[in-house]
Amino acid sequence: MTDLRRAMALLELDRRRVLISIATGTATLGSALLLAGLSAWLIIRAWQMPPVLDLTVAVVAVRALGISRGLFRYLERLATHDTALRGTTAARTQVYRRLAAGDPAATAGLTRGDLLTRTGADVDALGDVVVRALIPMSVAALLSVAAVITVGVIAPAAGLVLAIALVIAGVVAPWLGARAATDAESDGDDARARFTENAVTAVDHAAELRVAGQLGAPISRAGEANLTALRATDRAAVPAAWADAAAPLAMGASLLGALLIGLTVFGSGPGTMSPTMLGVLVLLPLSAFEATAPLPAAALALLRAQLSARRVNDLLDRADEPVAHGGAEIDGPGVLRAVGLQGGWPGRPVTEPIDADLAPGARVVIVGGSGSGKTTLLMTLAGLLPPRAGTVTLDGRALDRYAPDAVRRTVSFFAEDAHLFDTSILENLRVARGDVDEAEARAALEAVGLGRWVSGLPDGVHTTLAAGAHTVSGGQRRRILLARALVSPARILLLDEPAEHLDDADAADLQRRLLDRGSGLVAPDRTVVVVTHRQPEGVAPDARIRVAARPHPSPGTSRPPVSAFRKQ
Repeated sequence: MTDLRRAMALLELDRRRVLISIATGTATLGSALLLAGLSAWLIIRAWQMPPVLDLTVAVVAVRALGISRGLFRYLERLATHDTALRGTTAARTQVYRRLAAGDPAATAGLTRGDLLTRTGADVDALGDVVVRALIPMSVAALLSVAAVITVGVIAPAAGLVLAIALVIAGVVAPWLGARAATDAESDGDDARARFTENAVTAVDHAAELRVAGQLGAPISRAGEANLTALRATDRAAVPAAWADAAAPLAMGASLLGALLIGLTVFGSGPGTMSPTMLGVLVLLPLSAFEATAPLPAAALALLRAQLSARRVNDLLDRADEPVAHGGAEIDGPGVLRAVGLQGGWPGRPVTEPIDADLAPGARVVIVGGSGSGKTTLLMTLAGLLPPRAGTVTLDGRALDRYAPDAVRRTVSFFAEDAHLFDTSILENLRVARGDVDEAEARAALEAVGLGRWVSGLPDGVHTTLAAGAHTVSGGQRRRILLARALVSPARILLLDEPAEHLDDADAADLQRRLLDRGSGLVAPDRTVVVVTHRQPEGVAPDARIRVAARPHPSPGTSRPPVSAFRKQ
């Protein structure tokens, strides 16, 4: 449970809100418990045909308890879900912040589907613990103690029977069900992660896969993973069903025991039990077991949350790996230099060594085949990945000597698959710089070729991209991301495939403008590094770097590095 306790701390639960949720839940089932006992007394007493006035208070109390039960249930739902949703929001915020501020290599080796599961469904599972486990278990404990004490006052032996039955229904059965379901749940979570991965691939790249005739493969894998998850769910449902059955069986045993015990002392003489108390003794356990009914599901929710917590903690532990950095600010001209630089993710191939000297205003092209390490090299130049060999310096100092925020303000990496958010176009540009105004946004969008498109939108730059990147075409998405780069404060722009998804003519024109200091697209004193599969004709960058990967890192290699000082 250590993993779960660590992960639950991410929820930042407000103790006062948790206590209010428990109090309203206890009041709900407490009303039901009192209603059962008072109803039993009223039924038996009415059978004895006393004066009507003797029953007036009891009749009014039964009505009040019936109303209060529904009212407290409503308040309990409000309080519990408010607490859980606030906690989930806090947890997701912490996860994003720690990933953004932590080691960029934290996601290395994780597929997009796995990362989506850890930051989405797994965080939701932690919030579910509040609604499905923490509050119900607390309420059940309080109500069970109250019921046992009440029944024990009437008949101590019946109180003991009720206590044993409540332990079986509320502790033993859920524990057995959760233990039996552990393996099935583990298999199901792996299958759900595979389903998410393949489903995301099929949705995000449907057009390309359909053209290549490969769309059926991820859909088929997603279907198989879904069936595996369903089978795992079915296996987990079997012990859960036995756990659910234990509650009515224990309730029946408690009811029968209370009846037999009550009959042994039933009578009208001293030391015997009156008919009204016998009715209370028999009917009160029926309501007591209402508190233990959610506990088998609570045990399974704890199991799922334990597995989710392990994955979330693993991700955050990776992100929290210490990354050496200094605190110096950047006050130089912004000369980025690489000497014998090799980039690579941990445990993966590294790139061939390269040299590069990027003075202010330099225009550089990095070319290479798919999987050669172009993006990895770009991230290393940006300081997002530590060099596997060689050095990267900015104004003569290693990047890790500067404060990370200072580096991000000066050197910015703009990924090919950067995210478009479900908000306005203007707010999507403000991701790079929060004070971008409407005029700047329009100018940047006009510069990248989206001026006519934006003018035709109903709300211009305030138009909401309702489904993020799915609202626009691939080419429009690339141009919006490029506009985001243009409005950023960075002096050194590292652009990953900025012309991807554009037709050949538009892609060539855009790359020429990016690499031409006189085009006006990018200020002449800003450095631009463009990653591309192919360099268009008629482009004369200051340097051209060809990237190739090799299978194993060799920091001590004697092979001369590729130089960015010469044009190839």
